[in-house]
Amino acid sequence: MNKFVLGAVASTVSFTFALEAAATEWNVSVWGKRRAFTEHVEKLAELVSEKTNGEFTMNVSYGGLSKNRENLDGISIGAFEMAQFCAGYHRDKNRVVTVLELPFLGVENLAQEVAVSSAVYAHPAATEEMAQWNAKLLMTSPMPQYNLVGTGEPRQTLADFEGMRVRATGGIGKAFSAVGGVPTSVTATEAYQAMEGGLVDTVAFAQHAHLSFGTINQATWWTANLNPGTVNCPVVVNIDAYDDLSDAEREALDSSIPEALDHYLANYGELLGRWDAVLEEKGVQKVEINDDVIAEFRAKAADPIRDEWIADMEAQGLPGQELYDLVVKTLAEAKAAN
Repeated sequence: MNKFVLGAVASTVSFTFALEAAATEWNVSVWGKRRAFTEHVEKLAELVSEKTNGEFTMNVSYGGLSKNRENLDGISIGAFEMAQFCAGYHRDKNRVVTVLELPFLGVENLAQEVAVSSAVYAHPAATEEMAQWNAKLLMTSPMPQYNLVGTGEPRQTLADFEGMRVRATGGIGKAFSAVGGVPTSVTATEAYQAMEGGLVDTVAFAQHAHLSFGTINQATWWTANLNPGTVNCPVVVNIDAYDDLSDAEREALDSSIPEALDHYLANYGELLGRWDAVLEEKGVQKVEINDDVIAEFRAKAADPIRDEWIADMEAQGLPGQELYDLVVKTLAEAKAAN
């Protein structure tokens, strides 16, 4: 082989290695299985790959990289580049975003949930707190108001909640505790077994989770309108990994977030649209809680828990009142815009 051929081969090999080196591959840690709750992550990966001609790809792993309670820790040490977590899994690590888990905030739909979450995520206090974990808040995973499934006789009054063992995290758990319930914060993936084994009487989830984690299959009833609140589950990226992206890759990622969220909202809307049919198919009774009961629940849970949260945050040097006021203001604006 002459030197010209050798030179050509060497150039080809070098060019191939250069192409391989230029490609960026991220690992993304989520849990459970692909479902409405992860559709924006899947869509984001699809869009980023399309915009970069496959040079920036994301491998979405459902439980293969980390346990769901440990995703933020994994991000902090760079074990993977992107992850989803829920604030209620480790409230001490993400105190700022727990303002979004306060009960009875009055959020009516997923678009409003996106609005209030985005406002809080953009607050300097949220940015600073997440930076302690080498994490950057990328987008929320908006969920509807939680409602209960249970077995036996439906729980329809506050007296019925007394002693009720309920799978509920964060502010929702505190709300049920305020009316005599006994909350437990088992993870979503443990909820079915907790219900099956009698550890809990009821489970509070959004609709997609009742389906995905099988709790609807054990239920005989579902509260259609209790709406005590929801949980907040951010998608975050490792700051170092984000900073290491090229300008084109970062643009591809950032510019894809609105479309990924729009896809999520549309997909979740379809699920909500067929929810009554799901209940009928599975023989689950749809229970409407009396307005007076809901008002009584709100009076006992909303104000005291909010005031306690604000005082607790302020005592820790965080702007609790300012964050709560931001949620109220943003929500009012979102409702006016609709």
